[in-house]
Amino acid sequence: MHYTSGPRIKEIVITPIAVIDPPLLNAAGLHAPYALRTIMEVITDDNISGISEIPGNIDIDIALKAAGELLIGRDVFQLNEIRQVLEERFGMESTADRGTRPWDQRKVVHVFSAVEVACLDIIGKVTGKPIVDLLGGKMRDRVPFSAYLFYKYEGAGGELAFDIDPNATGWAAARQASALNPQEIVAQAQAMCKEFGFQSIKLKGGVFEPRQEVDAMFALYEAFGPKVPLRIDPNALWTVETSIKYGKEMEPILEYLEDPTRGQENMAMVRKAVKTPLATNMCTTSFDDIPGSIAKGSEDIILSDHHFWGGLRASMNLSAICETFGRGLSMHSNSHLGISLAAMVHLGAAIPKMTYALDTHYPWQSDEVIVGGRIKFEEGAVLVPQEPGLGVELDRAALAKLHQNYLACGLTKRDDEPEMQKKVPGWKFKPVRW
Repeated sequence: MHYTSGPRIKEIVITPIAVIDPPLLNAAGLHAPYALRTIMEVITDDNISGISEIPGNIDIDIALKAAGELLIGRDVFQLNEIRQVLEERFGMESTADRGTRPWDQRKVVHVFSAVEVACLDIIGKVTGKPIVDLLGGKMRDRVPFSAYLFYKYEGAGGELAFDIDPNATGWAAARQASALNPQEIVAQAQAMCKEFGFQSIKLKGGVFEPRQEVDAMFALYEAFGPKVPLRIDPNALWTVETSIKYGKEMEPILEYLEDPTRGQENMAMVRKAVKTPLATNMCTTSFDDIPGSIAKGSEDIILSDHHFWGGLRASMNLSAICETFGRGLSMHSNSHLGISLAAMVHLGAAIPKMTYALDTHYPWQSDEVIVGGRIKFEEGAVLVPQEPGLGVELDRAALAKLHQNYLACGLTKRDDEPEMQKKVPGWKFKPVRW
């Protein structure tokens, strides 16, 4: 097939879905029984289809539909022009638009990342190349991920909510067990590492008072030994003083400390006082934040996320900036399925210096929307797809079922506060708690 210009966009289909999510605790409250994702399909005039997946949010879905109308007839190869068209329509966003919650609430970066990944999927199919090759080529054959632990209430999520399936075994059983103290966190880690082979471990903190969470980290260190890197993420809920106090205590056992406190100035104060490297996906979350990050010295590692940084190619630009200024680079995650995971793997394989295992929520999800079902982990890593484009295809029956979940569950955007109030009446999110 020979093109003088790229195939043009004929149709864009947006499908919001809801996937079962257990009652996981975090700084903003409690995960609802379903996590929302949006699946985008871009179809060209010669019926080549490209797909992408982003966090689900009704406002972003409305923006995606508006974006789709603007992009009909455009050449999928002309991504710079597509970006310009979208920015002219939606305007630029500031760092303040991110919000104070642990997740990113900006619109334009989500819209562009959805469009870009789907277009790159098509470009890969047209050229016969996997997306990793479109990003400059493969630096590694397997991309390592970290075990991502959560404090949680007992419960399987979905229709079961706080109930469990008594017939579940292995990780499926461990995933629904409670984890509210150091011993239960260690049991969760052991079950997850046994199932997926992860070689490093992260705990989502900011849930209990710091002493308990630090005790959990020492319990993990005792259970897994010094060869398994450990990290904890209090989601910026600690004051500078608390961050320094517990940061110093955990120096002997941590690979890095993620977002202990809020804002670049506070992070810089902690960074000066604590030997452990600091990582962030909260104080440096856009290219506009980079000058402040460098001037203040707010972190050592940036946790990228193509959904939030404006796509895969923008994330490659971030990689170059990190290399220039001596920053480490790894990857943030939120509840996701295989389309997002495939995109993360292509990016993780293309980035020249990926010094830390990437985050993934994937073990917490049991649903899937791609043909062939769940992506396999080997020794905590995922093989880089070799097929053209993303290397995954939509399972139409699964998509229809998960869309029905969306319609039935009544959720339209993420909000962990009301869910938390079911367990702790009157609970309110606080940007700084300890």
